[in-house]
Amino acid sequence: MKNKLLLLTMFVSIFLLLAACGTDSTEKTGSSSQESDNTFTVGLEAGYPPFNWTQLDDSNGGVKISGNAEYAGGYDVEIAKKIAEGLGKELVVVKTEWDGLVPSLQSDKIDAIVAGMSPTEERKQSIDFSDNYYTSNFVMIVKKGGPYENATSIQDFSGAKITGQLNTSHYGVIDQIEGVQKQPASDNFSAMRVALESGVIDGYVSERPEGISASAANENFAMVEFTDGFVADEEETAVAVGLKKGSELTEQINEILGKISEEERQEIMDKAIQNQPAAE
Repeated sequence: MKNKLLLLTMFVSIFLLLAACGTDSTEKTGSSSQESDNTFTVGLEAGYPPFNWTQLDDSNGGVKISGNAEYAGGYDVEIAKKIAEGLGKELVVVKTEWDGLVPSLQSDKIDAIVAGMSPTEERKQSIDFSDNYYTSNFVMIVKKGGPYENATSIQDFSGAKITGQLNTSHYGVIDQIEGVQKQPASDNFSAMRVALESGVIDGYVSERPEGISASAANENFAMVEFTDGFVADEEETAVAVGLKKGSELTEQINEILGKISEEERQEIMDKAIQNQPAAE
């Protein structure tokens, strides 16, 4: 009887010891997991050169795309790298379709949108934005040698088949052209370039950096800048970092962006235009 009691006592003691150890181990694991979460995860299309694009290797500062064999490069990527460095975190890039960027941010799949996104009033209803990190102007991309290459006013595109990217101010300003044949919005810039090349459209609205990029990548394209151009608020031609409502990162990111001079920003953009893949 005494032996049975002794064995029972030993069993209970061992059980309690193991339970205590298990609890301690779980707590440490949880703490370790939090400490290892030292990443800054950004979402972008990787299809809007020179702001962002997809490439096959890490040349010219390309960053590996999460869950993908490819890499992302471009102006946005360089800005994201500076932000991550300033935050003391590792940059993680998630390739996301344009319409999926805001939902991904709101569902905590990414920490920020760094994708050439303009901080419009409509978008500010659902997400917050940092200070601007680039400001440009609207242009039109057309066929070189075509009837619209020498246009000087947006009204010269009356009767033309024009489009822009879905859910962007690029597409919205097309309505300022009287008599324009506004085409369905496109999901991405690659599709618009294909449509322009094939003659499905006469032109598409973009921002100057992308226009320089498109005309440099394809000798059949020309960028039209206007003396009588689109009317747009600065928020529609500027780009900023998209952040979740009330994000504690906003103030930190603004501080980091404030340390990047306008001269340095332009240098980064010039290099992005120069380094964009020829295939784009």
